[in-house]
Parts: sequence; C-alpha cells; structure tokens
Amino acid sequence: MFEKQPYTGTREQQYDTLLRQLSGLIEGEPNRIANLANAAALLNQFLDEINWVGFYLLEDRELVLGPFQGLPACVRIPVGRGVCGTAVSRGETIVVDDVHQFPGHIACDSSSNSEIVVPLRSGGEIVGVLDIDSPRLARFDRTDADYLARFADTLAAHVWGGDSKHDSGEERGNEP
Repeated sequence: MFEKQPYTGTREQQYDTLLRQLSGLIEGEPNRIANLANAAALLNQFLDEINWVGFYLLEDRELVLGPFQGLPACVRIPVGRGVCGTAVSRGETIVVDDVHQFPGHIACDSSSNSEIVVPLRSGGEIVGVLDIDSPRLARFDRTDADYLARFADTLAAHVWGGDSKHDSGEERGNEP
C-alpha cells in the first residue's frame, strides 16, 4: 500500500501528500500503538536526512518512549528536561538548529545534530510529543514545523480524540 517512492512537487505539496497518507493509514484503526508505529514509519519513509523519529507519551510528569524508528532511545524523560521535556513544559513546538548548543540536551544518539519536537494534544492537554532528529545541522524549518504540527494534530485527534489543535507558536533556537 505504501511503497517507498520519491515525492514530487513543492515541499508543501509533498507534505499534503503525507497528510493524506496518514489519514488513509489510521482511518478505521482504533489501536493507539499500531497507529503511532505506522505514523513513525510513514515519517521515516517521507523525511530525508533524519536518523530518528518517534513518539514519547506523557505519564505522570514524565515522557515515556513510544513507537519509533531509529536506534534505541532514552526510555524516560522528565518534563522540563531536554528538548522533548522543554517542549512539554512550554507547550509549544521547538526547533533546535544545533542540539549541542541546547542547554540540557539529552544525547541518545551522538550523530544527531538538529531536532524538532511537536506536542501531541487531546482536549487541549499535552499527551505526548513527536520527536525527530537529524544528523544535519539546521535540518528543520518553519515549513516542517507547520506541517508536522498538522500531522500531530491529525494523529492525536484520531488516536486520543478531542481537540488537538496547536496554537502554531514555534520556538526556534538553542535556548531552553
């Protein structure tokens, strides 16, 4: 159903195709883990120059590793720590051009150089994050942030139900 093939068109058109594929992939499937696993695999197939993509799910003020694609990862991340925990504590997408300059960065894979973390919301509350790492510095930009927020909203609305909309506020930089 989803063969690896080159995406054509503008980046926006490519992301629109990705969003349609996500909807087709999760439609009718109620299992949260299956949907998150397929979403991680879809992003891994779609995005170039990444080395890790996956989800951390919020449990008692801690992010716990969920489905992912890439090398083994940190299992638990406290809210407020690292890029993922900071995204939760701030309640916003964070794009980091150089993770080595981000105070408190948690290095699970030493080849990661940039990162984007997008909160997943249900009923206005954060339930987890989408985390993507790249070996390339400054890999992620505003287009990525905007479309990955839409991806996260679509996925969270299906997986958790309720309102999942982002405020589209994006933090960019290396300051916590």
